[in-house]
Amino acid sequence: MSKSIEELKSLTTQIRRDILRMVHAVNSGHPGGSLGCTEFFTALYGKVMNYKLPFTMEGKNEDHFYLSNGHISPVFYSSLARSGFFPVEELKTFRKLDSRLQGHPTTHEGLPGIRVASGSLGQGLSVALGVAQAKKLDGENSLVYTLQGDGELQEGQNWEAFMYAAGKKVDNIISTIDYNGQQIDGSTDNVLTLGNLHAKLEAFGWTVLEEKNGNDLEAVIAILEKAKTETGKEKPVAIILHTQMGNGVDFMMGSHAWHGKAPSDEQLETAMKQLYLEAPADY
Repeated sequence: MSKSIEELKSLTTQIRRDILRMVHAVNSGHPGGSLGCTEFFTALYGKVMNYKLPFTMEGKNEDHFYLSNGHISPVFYSSLARSGFFPVEELKTFRKLDSRLQGHPTTHEGLPGIRVASGSLGQGLSVALGVAQAKKLDGENSLVYTLQGDGELQEGQNWEAFMYAAGKKVDNIISTIDYNGQQIDGSTDNVLTLGNLHAKLEAFGWTVLEEKNGNDLEAVIAILEKAKTETGKEKPVAIILHTQMGNGVDFMMGSHAWHGKAPSDEQLETAMKQLYLEAPADY
C-alpha cells in the first residue's frame, strides 16, 4: 500500500534512528553519508522504484538499484529492512561476526536486496550499466538506479563508464550523485575539486538534472520522478543531488569528521532527542 508523504517523513526519521543505533552499538561504521542520503533511500524504496518481494537475484521485470559507495551501508540496510526485504530485528547484527550485514554490502551471505558487493569505490556505475544493457536485450522496460558519492567521482573508472553509457545510448539508467562536498580527508574541493560537474556530465552526453534540496523528501521524490520521464530518449540520465553530510543531527551536519566515526553514549542520546518520534519502532 502506498504511503502518504507524512508516513514517509516519519520513516525517514526512523531510518536515521536505526543508522545511529547500528553504528553506535559496534562503535564502527559510516553515519555521516548515511544520514545525508536518507531522503534518497526513502524516496526510492518508499515511492519511486518498482520492485517485488520476495527478493530474487535476477529481478526480472523490476527495477534494480546498485549502491556504489557501499560504506553507507547503514542507510541501505535500514531502508531494505523497513521495506520488507528482511526482518528489522536483524539490524541489531550490523558489523558483528557471522552477520549478513557486513560493513560493506556483500552477496555471499545471501542478504535480500543486495545484488553486488560494493565498497571498492568507482565500480558501481559500470556494474549497473551491464545490468541495464541486459534488461534491454531481454526486452524489459525496467529501470536501473545507482547512487555514487561525489568524492568517489575522483576514481577514473567512473568517467569511462560515463563515456560508455552515452556512447552506447544506455537510456534506462538513472545515476544519482550524492553531492555533499565532503569525503574522508576533508572537502572535495580541497582533496580534488570536481569543478563544474553539471557541465562535465553534459559534455559526456548525459541528460543532467540537479536538485539543491537533497534533504527535502518531497523535492527528492519529484526529481526522481522527473528523471524517469527523461529515460528512453537515447541518453543516460544523471541527478546531482545536493545533500548535507550528517543531516538531521546538528553536531554532525556538514562535517567530514563524521564520515566514519560512531557517536558516544552521550552523543547518541542527544541525537535521539533530535530525531524524535512519538511512537518509534526501534528494533
